[in-house]
Amino acid sequence: MTPKIAQYLAVQAPATPCLVVDVDRVEERYRELHAALPLARIYYAVKANPAMPVLERLTSLGSSFDAASWEEIELCLQAGARASDISFGNTIKKVSSIVRAHAAGVPMFAFDSAEELDKLARHAPGSRVYCRILVENAGAEWPLSRKFGTTVEHAHALMLQARELGLDPFGLSFHVGSQQTTTDAYEAAIGRVGMLFTDLVQAGLDIRMVNLGGGFPTRYREDVPEIDEFAFAITRALTAAFGNALPELLVEPGRYIVGDAGVVSSEVVLVSRRGDSSQANGGKRWVYLDIGRFGGLAETEGESIRYQMRTPHDGGRTGPVAIAGPTCDGADILYERSDYRLPLDLASGERVELLSTGAYVSTYCSTRFNGFAPLAEHYI
Repeated sequence: MTPKIAQYLAVQAPATPCLVVDVDRVEERYRELHAALPLARIYYAVKANPAMPVLERLTSLGSSFDAASWEEIELCLQAGARASDISFGNTIKKVSSIVRAHAAGVPMFAFDSAEELDKLARHAPGSRVYCRILVENAGAEWPLSRKFGTTVEHAHALMLQARELGLDPFGLSFHVGSQQTTTDAYEAAIGRVGMLFTDLVQAGLDIRMVNLGGGFPTRYREDVPEIDEFAFAITRALTAAFGNALPELLVEPGRYIVGDAGVVSSEVVLVSRRGDSSQANGGKRWVYLDIGRFGGLAETEGESIRYQMRTPHDGGRTGPVAIAGPTCDGADILYERSDYRLPLDLASGERVELLSTGAYVSTYCSTRFNGFAPLAEHYI
């Protein structure tokens, strides 16, 4: 929690649940990443948090943008970004969205199948295209590998086909999974993509870009490597794969840029034992918050992302808890197995802050499920 957010919560005491984002911290993270990887062009992953104050600040810093839909492209343009600085990075696009993006001047599109490539050839002729490769997501707390990417062998054929279809086979991309906690994943992926890149050059293709994707983590409850550690591993792997003839480099950070810039302030609705203090229950109390899985905390699915929490009683005696949201849905349980312990004095009506919630919270909140209003957002 930054000092600006702490002061805002203390002075303004906004109604809960709400997200408060320090836009200056967004800028700090952007600058830190640029300093760590100066040769890579930053394409902010808009899906992480598409709020206009975030997009406008990043536009002013010279950021480019990775958009997943025509609607995200529109937001970037409204924020002042140039169409030439936007990549349509979703490998699954409606024809109408391709048409609009191409007409607006978006120059670069992702694909990972022959069917998508054919759509691009017909509706975005002459565009730069890049093929997403399937790589291991080991070490990622929010893996992405099953839905996106293709094999190296298939990518080789697709890139040659792109040239035949009149497209510009610009480069290759991969994603090591969101909230990646190991540097090894990048090194392995770069080695894999580097061999394919070399094979395509030898086949006469004018390929010249590698997109390293996102995945750079935010610290939640556990420590994660610093960005400099990732940068060192990436630079070493790139040197091994390409020597001094480095291709153009892109990165697509989302969580890293906005994650720790935001805090969710919530209210404790109920603290209850529900008549069960047995050892089978681990002696746990149930703590119900006014925000849950359907209110923006979707990444607690499988207890994958484990947010750090602050209460008015920190430093006092604690006990094990299960933490859940307010809805009448049995799936709206945030944590049962992740050994959360909260103060014994915590009571209904008090506030709990969930830290590092600037990414993938506001965009995951539902629209009035059970009648609860969507998460309020404050950008300071």
